[in-house]
Amino acid sequence: MLQFLADPAAHLAVNPLDASSLLAAFGALGIAVVLFAETGLLVGFFLPGDSLLFTAGLLCVPGATKGPQLELYQVLPAALVGALAGAQVGYLIGKRGGRALLRRTERKSLLQGVERAEELLGKYGHGKAIVLARFIPVVRTVLNPLCGVLEVPVRSFTFWQVTGGAVWTVGVVLAGYGLGSSIPSIDRYLLPIIGLVVVVSVLPIVLELFRARKAHRHGGDK
Repeated sequence: MLQFLADPAAHLAVNPLDASSLLAAFGALGIAVVLFAETGLLVGFFLPGDSLLFTAGLLCVPGATKGPQLELYQVLPAALVGALAGAQVGYLIGKRGGRALLRRTERKSLLQGVERAEELLGKYGHGKAIVLARFIPVVRTVLNPLCGVLEVPVRSFTFWQVTGGAVWTVGVVLAGYGLGSSIPSIDRYLLPIIGLVVVVSVLPIVLELFRARKAHRHGGDK
């Protein structure tokens, strides 16, 4: 029997912002649920997609950490299903709900994500933008419904979101697995490594905010 869930008692203390806590509580099933929410539902923009995938890869290495032991053959399908199904649902929500659904929120981070997503679509076109968005937190949450709003052809969207989703999920999980396999006693470095992954994942947002503020400042000087 596949062990998708860890000790049920751990659910009581789960921290939705902590990848290790989520994995300890829900195992591979938690990966699917979190990625579905992050890529398909606007309320999931704050969830730790990148660090969750990387940590899951580390926990697939036997004896690499003191955390819960996961299996690669469970983690990879769970990540793919969550990320791909979430993106497709997000697209359908955008197609049926319209732009008002994205603009209704007052959260500044989401609104900035919408602007960044629109810039990506305009600069790179549908295919490259959909793939690149997978690697940018918040943007990967809003781009899928935005593609529905803009009526990107469903076949084109599906092809590129599957391509980007596969590269993102498999790539990040295997990066964690490879690092855990190559560094002895990686458990002692786990927190700094996860922290680095989080910093790298939010770096594009920080750079974009800096760029936008700089552009606004120059615009106000004219």
